[in-house]
Amino acid sequence: MAVLLRLLAFAGFVFFTFRRLPRYLHIFQQEEYDTRRFIPWLLRTRAFDKRVSAVLAVAGLTALVLPEGMRPWLNGILPAAIFAGFSLLEPDPKQEAKKKLVMTERAKRIFYAALALCLVAGMAAAAGPVLCWIGAVQLLPFLLCLGNLLLAPYENGVQKRIMREASDKLRQINPAVIGITGSFGKTSVKHILGHVLEMNAPTLYTPGSVNTLMGISRIIRETLQPNCKFFIVEMGAYGEGSIRRLCELTPPSFGIITAIGEAHYERFKTLDTVARAKFELAEAVLAHPSDGQMVIHDQVLGQEYAREFVAKHPEKFIICGTAAPDAVHIDSVEQSAAGLTVRITRKGEAHTLFAPLFGTHHAGNMVLAFAAAVALGISPDRAIAALRTTPQIKHRLEVKPLSDGSIHIDDAFNSNPQGFVSAIELMSRLASEKGGRRILVTPGVAELGAKHDDAHKTLGAESAKLVDVALVVKPDRIPTFLEGFRAANTDKILQPVANLAEAQKWLKENGKPNDIVLFENDLPDVYERKLSL
Repeated sequence: MAVLLRLLAFAGFVFFTFRRLPRYLHIFQQEEYDTRRFIPWLLRTRAFDKRVSAVLAVAGLTALVLPEGMRPWLNGILPAAIFAGFSLLEPDPKQEAKKKLVMTERAKRIFYAALALCLVAGMAAAAGPVLCWIGAVQLLPFLLCLGNLLLAPYENGVQKRIMREASDKLRQINPAVIGITGSFGKTSVKHILGHVLEMNAPTLYTPGSVNTLMGISRIIRETLQPNCKFFIVEMGAYGEGSIRRLCELTPPSFGIITAIGEAHYERFKTLDTVARAKFELAEAVLAHPSDGQMVIHDQVLGQEYAREFVAKHPEKFIICGTAAPDAVHIDSVEQSAAGLTVRITRKGEAHTLFAPLFGTHHAGNMVLAFAAAVALGISPDRAIAALRTTPQIKHRLEVKPLSDGSIHIDDAFNSNPQGFVSAIELMSRLASEKGGRRILVTPGVAELGAKHDDAHKTLGAESAKLVDVALVVKPDRIPTFLEGFRAANTDKILQPVANLAEAQKWLKENGKPNDIVLFENDLPDVYERKLSL
C-alpha cells in the first residue's frame, strides 16, 4: 500500500511538472536558450517556486507530528493532492503571454529532456518524506538548463546541417546579398528598401526582426526562390564576431550601417566596441569579389573607428545625412498627417522623397533605402515611385486611427532613446492637429547598461514637455524617468502602472475621443513579467 501511495504522489508530480516546465521554457526561449542569460534572470526576479513549496512544507511538518501509522497516507495523498491542485492553476504560456511560447522542434526536445530529468528527481523525492518534494520542485528550472546542456552536441549538429544546406542553396541561386546592421533603424531600413526593390525585381528580405544565424538559415532554406535577384539580410550583433559569422553564412556584396548608438549598450559597454562590431559588415563587403559598396548614415562617423575606416576606403562608401560633404544630402524634412516628405540632393540633383510613414527619424531610413536602391541599379524615378507606396512598418510608429476618433501610435518595437523622442514629437504634432490629449504608455528603453539612469532621466524631462498623461509601466525599473518628469514641475499627469494590461485598463476607463495614445516600447516577458509561483 505504501508503494502505491508514493506512486500516487509521483503521478501528481509528473502532472505538475508537465504544467510548470513550459512557464520556465517560455522565458528560456526568449533568452535564446542561453543559460548564461536565463540563470541571472531567475536570480534577479527570484522566480523560484514559493506557493507549492510553502504548502508542501506545512504538509511535511504536519506529517512529522502525526502518528507513524498515518504517515504513509500523508506522504502519498497530500503531495498528490497539492500537485494536482496547483497544476490546474498553472497558466499556459502558449496562450496567455505577450510573446507566446512557440513549441518549435528544439523547444520540444529541450522540454522532453528536462521532463525526463524531472522524473528522475521525482522518483528520488517519492522515496522520502513530503519535505523531499520541495527540493524536486525547486530543481525544475535548473533541470531545464541541464537538459539543454545534454542536448548541446545534437543541437550543434542540427544547426551545422541547417546552415550548410542554407549556404549551399544561397550559393546556387546567387542573389545579390545586402547586409543591414546598426544600433537602431536596421529593421525599418530593411522593410523600406525591401519594398522598393521588390517593386522592381524578385526580392526576399528576412521577416520581422529575424537577424540570427539560425533564423536567417531557416529563411533561406524555406523561402528563398530560384529567381530571387536581391536578398536583404538584417544582421544583429550580440558581441564582436556576431556579424562576421553572419557574413560568412551570407557573404554580402552590399551593406548598410544605419547608426551607432546606445541601444544594447549593456552588451558592448563602449561605443567604440559597438562601432567595431558593426563595421564587421563593411569588412566583409569590401572583401567581396564583386567590388562591394557600403551606404552609411553620417551619424555613424561620430565614432573615431568608423571615421578611420571610411577614410581608408572613401570610394567604397556612400554617405547620407545633413553634413556638407555627404554624397546624399538631406535638405529638409516635413512630417504631415499624410506621411513624411524628405528633400535631398544627390550628385547635384534635387529629389523629393515621400512615404506614408510617421516619425522624423524615418527620414534617414528613407534616404538610406533610396541611396542603396539607386546604387543597386534602380533608377531614381522608380525608387521614388516605390517609396510613395511604402506600407507602414508594424510596431514601429504605426499610426492606427480608431473608430472613436482617437489615434493609437504603435511603437512597441522601439528600443532606443532617439526613436523615443521622435515618437513623442510625432504624438505632439498629431495632437495639435486633432486637439486631443497626448497620452504616453511606456516602460522605458531596455539594454542601455550604464547609460540606463541618465538616458531615462532625460527621456522623463522630454516627455514632461510633450505629453499630457504618462502611464509608466513598471516604474521601479526606471525611477529616473519619474524623477526627470517630476523635476519639470508641470501639472501633467504621471500615473505608474504595474504592467501593460493595467495601462490598457486605465485607457479604457479614462480615454476620450481625439486622444492620441503612444505605446512606446513593449518590454519582453523577461523584463516585465515576474512569474507568480
